[in-house]
Amino acid sequence: MRYGPALVVEGMILVLDFGSQYTQLIARRVREAQVYCEIHPYNISVDRIQALNPEGVILSGGPASVYDEDAPALAASILGLPVPFLGICYGMGVLHQLAGGQVAQAERREFGPAQLMVDDTTDLFAGFSSTASTQVWMSHGDKMESLPTGWTVLARSDNSPIAACRDDSGRYFGVQFHPEVIHTERGKDVLHNFLFRICGCAADWTMEGFIEREIQRIRDQVGDKRVVCGLSGGVDSAVVALLIHRALGDRLTCIFVDNGLLRQGEADSVVRVFSQLGLNIRPVNAAERFLERLAGVDDPERKRRIIGHVFIEVFEEEAASLPDVEFLAQGTLYPDVIESVSFKGPAATIKSHHNVGGLPERMRLRLVEPLRELFKDEVRGLGRLLGLPEDIVGRQPFPGPGLAIRILGPVRAEFLDLLRASDAIVDQEIRAAGYYDRVWQAFAVLLPVKTVGVMGDARTYEYVVAIRAVESVDGMTADWTRLPGELLGTISNRIINEVRGINRVVYDISSKPPATIEWE
Repeated sequence: MRYGPALVVEGMILVLDFGSQYTQLIARRVREAQVYCEIHPYNISVDRIQALNPEGVILSGGPASVYDEDAPALAASILGLPVPFLGICYGMGVLHQLAGGQVAQAERREFGPAQLMVDDTTDLFAGFSSTASTQVWMSHGDKMESLPTGWTVLARSDNSPIAACRDDSGRYFGVQFHPEVIHTERGKDVLHNFLFRICGCAADWTMEGFIEREIQRIRDQVGDKRVVCGLSGGVDSAVVALLIHRALGDRLTCIFVDNGLLRQGEADSVVRVFSQLGLNIRPVNAAERFLERLAGVDDPERKRRIIGHVFIEVFEEEAASLPDVEFLAQGTLYPDVIESVSFKGPAATIKSHHNVGGLPERMRLRLVEPLRELFKDEVRGLGRLLGLPEDIVGRQPFPGPGLAIRILGPVRAEFLDLLRASDAIVDQEIRAAGYYDRVWQAFAVLLPVKTVGVMGDARTYEYVVAIRAVESVDGMTADWTRLPGELLGTISNRIINEVRGINRVVYDISSKPPATIEWE
């Protein structure tokens, strides 16, 4: 599978991936500057790069050191392309080494904030001060030991005397720090200087332009045939449905499968909202079938597989009753495309609950994936332009397997009732306190344990609910939210008093990593 989509855009930046955890962030920062960007593996061919016709190339960081025996290496011929290059961390080491400089292990590793002193403010650091330091984020154990012939130091830190450099032609730049992360105070300024001052890019990547191009592309791909879409009510499938509806009108049919694992009132809300938006939506209540298949299953991965398989069965049965359907719409996003392939080859794991894996082959339908070039924040912007209600556009992420992975252990109807009621209280109070848009996710988890409690004069032996609230930019890392004690007390009191069967509420204060956001 390729990293990048087959999208023709005039003027783009190419990011070559050496395995950094921040590679997607580089691309997102470039897109935020309204410049189109794609990520491809570091070992892409020169011919493929020439076909993409980039205006500049960024080399990502990576977990290796350039002097390691099996370190990912860039083909020297790629550097012969007549465009500017920016190497970040490991990428800087790649440029440095290929130009004849020496890279070695540092005496002291540098992870975290550092103060950068800028010596040259003419290009990459235009607008910076040469007399005041700026905070940057370092994540390396190497140092540039000597400059290649014809290169100049642009900036330094206490631990990195060559923290940024440039060759005399003004085409090759390297930075030891990570300008793409929010901890680098003026990282966007560094990237903007590279994009606009050095590469001469135009800020013309907009969602308005994307809508125009994509509608025409959908019409060209589908012709006079029909498309079926699995609508979940989440942002991705909702935006896909609205975009294809704008392109094809009534030749799109949306199938909404109620798996019985949704939140309180969600099924009715989805049908109502999308009917009002004019979409042809066919609801299917399959809750009993899902619960029967999940009976007694406590392994999270088995739960995911069962839910995926049953969804395919139900969706296939419903789609088979539609005439002339030849295309299946999916909400595949650009991170899905990237993450399904590692920088060295096939990824070790693909989320088994992602999208509707296996469905296209089984149904012999061709895929329509209008969002596969977009990041999540771009999809939200697109949804707003298409008129999607804000309560869906701004909806917090919800896992594909639904509440099944927020019930630890086997899924039972009575457990779903307990969790739905508890989760609804969390949602109501988080919104009322003004925290809904300030956290990445806030939800309840039902634990498979009972504890002793006292209510009135009677002892109780009932279940425990855990509350999880995290802050994140993209879900790759997350920190637990410091919700006010008063708010947590209100949530706890309401759950214990209103949800019969719960007598204890706890708060999860673990971050990702080492924990994950979801409990299963």
